[in-house]
Amino acid sequence: MSWNDKRPMSPHLQVYDLPLTAKLSILHRGTGAVLFVGVVLWVLLLAAAASGPQTWASVHSFLSSWFGKLILVGFTFSLYYHLCNGIRHLFWDMGKGFNLKDAEKAGIVVIVATLLLTLLTWLVAL
Repeated sequence: MSWNDKRPMSPHLQVYDLPLTAKLSILHRGTGAVLFVGVVLWVLLLAAAASGPQTWASVHSFLSSWFGKLILVGFTFSLYYHLCNGIRHLFWDMGKGFNLKDAEKAGIVVIVATLLLTLLTWLVAL
């Protein structure tokens, strides 16, 4: 038996309940990655539109499918979340909203605003 066999193992992240601000920070990074992939897809979409009607028709049929719409809704959500959370970060850059209560309220506002903006966008688009 070695000297560290009786020491407790460090629990994994699944054991801890991260604070809302940490979860939102992780989501902010994830939506940034989704937006990067989305920009690449936009370039491919524009290239398909420039390639002619047949190419555009196949891309349009994919984007009109349930899976294509799911991708577009995910991109829209990512765009609005990144925007709303970026605005929250601008307030933090001004030194406002740093205490825990204000940070959690602002996080909830970001989530609600993101969901409302995404829903409104898709209600208008459909």
